[in-house]
Amino acid sequence: MARKPNISNVTSAAHDQVYRRLRSRIMHGDILPGQALTLRGIGQEYGVSMTPAREAVRRLVAEGALSLSSSGRVSTPELSAERIEELAALRALIEVELASRALPRAHIALIERLQAINGEVAEAVAHRDAVRYIRTNLEFHRTLYLRAQAPAMLAMTETVWLQMGPTMRSLYGRLRRTEPPQYHRHIIAALRAGDEPGLRLAVRSDVTQGLRMLAR
Repeated sequence: MARKPNISNVTSAAHDQVYRRLRSRIMHGDILPGQALTLRGIGQEYGVSMTPAREAVRRLVAEGALSLSSSGRVSTPELSAERIEELAALRALIEVELASRALPRAHIALIERLQAINGEVAEAVAHRDAVRYIRTNLEFHRTLYLRAQAPAMLAMTETVWLQMGPTMRSLYGRLRRTEPPQYHRHIIAALRAGDEPGLRLAVRSDVTQGLRMLAR
């Protein structure tokens, strides 16, 4: 006789799917700062009931990806200049350390992969596709940082990216970039040369420059 599916497992799987998909959209700037979300709207978009939608929102509020007002309104955060500066400084600290730890494991295949991703970044910039730009830019950094073999630091970094996603979308829309970030080329050159000071400087410049422009 066929076993009946466990309702709690089904609900958990639905909640996890909604959480991951919504988290990805927020991190990649697919949702603008201050945009309101409703449980009903989330449930309809992802084809789930209110319970998985509520659990996904709860987790994202805990991570700072969504804000919950005293009236119960859920929205993506609108960050103050001070908060942007704080997150930029945090990125500079953690991501520079991740890059430094990745350097001894930066084999030629990794460098070639970073070059390929940077080509995708350039295409996104050329087409002024902000969401694709953010996604490929973060993929560039994540690909490098995975070589650091420091999962706790990478998790902290991804939480910062998540909190910054909507604001990054606002920034890149404002800057109207026509050229890819120059510091990616500097990062690749430093990896090829085994130049740790150059790598640290390139990563620090890349992760802070744009955010601090927004904070002005």
